[in-house]
Amino acid sequence: MWYRSASFILDKQQNDAVAKLESRLISPTAAASSSMAETLQQQQNPKISAYYQTRAAHYGVVTSDWLAQAQAAVGRYPEDGVAEDLSSFRSPESGKTFSVIDEFNNWRKQPDLAEAVAAIRALASVIRSSEATTMMELEIELKKAADSLKSWDTTSISLTAGCDLFMRYVTRTSALEYEDFNSAKSRLLERAEKFGEISYKARRIIAMLSQDFIFDGCTILVHGFSRVVLEVLRTAAQNKKLFRVLCTEGRPDRTGLRLSNELAKLDVPVKLLIDSAVAYSMDEVDMVFVGADGVVESGGIINMMGTYQIALVAKSMNKPVYVAAESYKFARLYPLDQKDMVPALRPIDFGVPIPSKVEVETSARDYTPPQFLTLLFTDLGVLTPSVVSDELIQLYL
Repeated sequence: MWYRSASFILDKQQNDAVAKLESRLISPTAAASSSMAETLQQQQNPKISAYYQTRAAHYGVVTSDWLAQAQAAVGRYPEDGVAEDLSSFRSPESGKTFSVIDEFNNWRKQPDLAEAVAAIRALASVIRSSEATTMMELEIELKKAADSLKSWDTTSISLTAGCDLFMRYVTRTSALEYEDFNSAKSRLLERAEKFGEISYKARRIIAMLSQDFIFDGCTILVHGFSRVVLEVLRTAAQNKKLFRVLCTEGRPDRTGLRLSNELAKLDVPVKLLIDSAVAYSMDEVDMVFVGADGVVESGGIINMMGTYQIALVAKSMNKPVYVAAESYKFARLYPLDQKDMVPALRPIDFGVPIPSKVEVETSARDYTPPQFLTLLFTDLGVLTPSVVSDELIQLYL
């Protein structure tokens, strides 16, 4: 389980108290949402992290029996419940039933759009389509929609953090500032769309901030596929900087192959490494660039499996490790060690049959402590790991 901050626990206690009050005031919508939950269950495999199902759909770099192997790999784990869409309601504009899960999935079909940004766009649509007549009703609808999205994939750190930050940012205003409810709702929608734009532009901001650290003739080691790291390298190439990239294969889903292909299209010199050749090649590396699934309170990161060992090798050889991560990935989490994480499972294809008595490690990510990281490039600025907790406090105030 995660070890969370005291502020998170206090907020949870307050939210639980509000939820109990809501249950007495609002009639249940279980009948309306049951059909949606059944449809979602048919489309989603609840035993596999939705992140990896999305990756398979977008990038197609996996074998045909990829999901079948994942099903077998996680068979020994207890079943996780499928998220119920508790925020379905009829839109006054179109007369159709609005579902935040359906809206989220529509946005998520865009391969270059981050999952958290898709959730932020979907939550903005909740405000736009809401039939609420009071601020309390609207905030309850938003909270239910955010809870539905977070339960859609409980292993996604950026999805949970993005929803939490959206709620903090958008509901920071008060209906008392305005003459009527419609004015307050317009203000909420304005803030929601502004937050969506800020989140969407984050990748570009990070790419611009990182350019001063990439110099001509340097060699950069990257791990797996990260859209924000790709944007950093693309911007450097467009600025006519001369550099080369060592790209790890990114087993088992081979995401490094996709990144190497994208860099080749940009005419960037790229060399593909097997994951176990990192230490062998580290002496020719000038810097390491990685993305992050989440940035935690300690200043460390949770990212694709193998990031921790790359950071260990880089630290021992005095190579800087740079992290490129959007601020909506800042999460109020405090893992103490590698096992102190909710498992995000992935399929493993060894190419040969594995005896049933052999246990296979299927965790998709690891935790890199802050002492092995040099700088974090974010849309909030260039941060040292020790500053992350201060930025988290500002974000969630």
